[in-house]
Amino acid sequence: MWLGPWVIEKLRDFQVGQYIREEGPSSHQKKAGTPTMGGVLIVISIVLPTLMWADLTNAYVWLALASLLFYGTVGFIDDYLKVIKKRSLGLRAYQKVILQVLFAACIVTTLIYLSEQGLYSTKLSVPFFKRFTPELDLVILGVSTFIPLIVFVLFVMTGSSNAVNLTDGLDGLAAGLVVVAASALTVLTYVTGHATFATYLDLIKNNYASELTIFCGAMVGATLGFLWYNCYPAEIFMGDVGSMSLGGAIGTVAILIKQELLLFSIGGIFVIEALSVILQVASYRFRGKRILKMAPIHHHFELLGWSEPKVVIRFWIMGLIFALFSLTTLKLR
Repeated sequence: MWLGPWVIEKLRDFQVGQYIREEGPSSHQKKAGTPTMGGVLIVISIVLPTLMWADLTNAYVWLALASLLFYGTVGFIDDYLKVIKKRSLGLRAYQKVILQVLFAACIVTTLIYLSEQGLYSTKLSVPFFKRFTPELDLVILGVSTFIPLIVFVLFVMTGSSNAVNLTDGLDGLAAGLVVVAASALTVLTYVTGHATFATYLDLIKNNYASELTIFCGAMVGATLGFLWYNCYPAEIFMGDVGSMSLGGAIGTVAILIKQELLLFSIGGIFVIEALSVILQVASYRFRGKRILKMAPIHHHFELLGWSEPKVVIRFWIMGLIFALFSLTTLKLR
């Protein structure tokens, strides 16, 4: 909150303004020129507290930070290309995905190493089931291949980063939903690393996960501070550098604490936003018809006549309901 005005002023000085896509809602054209790349402020406000207060001998902390910084770098490149090209298109979609998959491959390689050291479980925690924990380490001819783990981690990390990125289309929408999702993950990281709570709730206990509570708490605080300036009408946009870094960080934390499946519920709105784009594109390509007035789905509601603040607040409410429901699954087992 303290750095916000200074960052906004500097971005204006450097003429780092948002370019609005022409096919978007006409009401958004007035947002052109609003300072973007504010996600840099979010990343800094997560990294510094984590470095100051987390146990830096904990490998999980470094994995979470690495994910935040790498996906933030991909987003930064995308935003930078938009600024210098003076258009709403930066990196191509396939270029983003390739970079995201490459880093996810580095993360899963590290997880395989940690699992061999007994520092990471390759079992999958399934919501609503206490004893059903399928193994993601596929053994073929007596040799561990980790094929299911590799595919699953690549899907979760890439999907999470892109889902948050697609949701970032209205003032405060993505930031508010990240606050909700990160808050739920803060609770989950704490109970996962707490011997008594993890045993009582039948979670896959991991002593290393508790340090991620600091990382997730920093993510909540950093995004709240950013939301002060990003709420309607926004004075600054987070840009891809913010949405991709936050999405990648959320996905990584869920993987580390073995709540990958629950992430689909915690980030329910993110999932709906991503699915709306996939279904819209698929329908138009194979049927020649659109199922929504515009994708992602938040634009559909805008074109139905909902005001931007109404869409944002109602999506926040649904996001909170999804997150609270996710936390109840700890007892509904």
